[in-house]
Amino acid sequence: MNYMLWGYESILTIFISIVGVVIVASAQIFLQSAYKRSRGIKCKKGLSGCEVARMILDQNGLESIYVVETKGELTDHYDPSRRVIRLSHTIFHDDSIASVSVAAHEVGHAIQHKTGYVWMNIRSALVPVVNFVTYAGYFVSLISLFFGAIGYLKVGIFMLLASLIFQLVTLPVEFDASKRAREELYRLGLVDENENGLVQKMLQAAAMTYVASFITTILNIIRLIIMAQDRDSN
Repeated sequence: MNYMLWGYESILTIFISIVGVVIVASAQIFLQSAYKRSRGIKCKKGLSGCEVARMILDQNGLESIYVVETKGELTDHYDPSRRVIRLSHTIFHDDSIASVSVAAHEVGHAIQHKTGYVWMNIRSALVPVVNFVTYAGYFVSLISLFFGAIGYLKVGIFMLLASLIFQLVTLPVEFDASKRAREELYRLGLVDENENGLVQKMLQAAAMTYVASFITTILNIIRLIIMAQDRDSN
């Protein structure tokens, strides 16, 4: 009976792992597909991502925030500690829907910072702790697969729970930044009504990667709980 149960639980954990990989991969494919489509559509205003970011910042009293170019693709982010918006080469220079959307989204984070958006403040406070906990949690979970130590599994579950809390707080931050981006682009006349719909699709695709990561973390926690119960029963 124990052998039968072990076999069932092992199959279940493998299935959960596969589902998690599929969810993350699908979200990434969806994002890349939306990004490539949006890159091929030029904005009627002909403004680059850098120019759009600068205009929105200035219109919101954030003249002191710099917009700089950074390496990589889709490595765009707002650095609240240095008060700098970093845009990847393509986003910085191109005048596509993708560039305008991503640039405006990052400015959305800067506006959140200025207005003291509560979820962003909570996330910022969690960053140094959760960064360590997340990496340590995946490492401990990996070790547990080789050594089968129930203690490691339980620690892994605890650490993934910490990561889950951070991801949960991140969701409203990202969705709100996208909402602010769309509102600012439309309010300032940087996109028209039709382009606003295209911007929304691009930002929704980006948001799905955060949702996918959140779901995958839940699945990983369930997988580790099943593994821990299996070892307890044996």
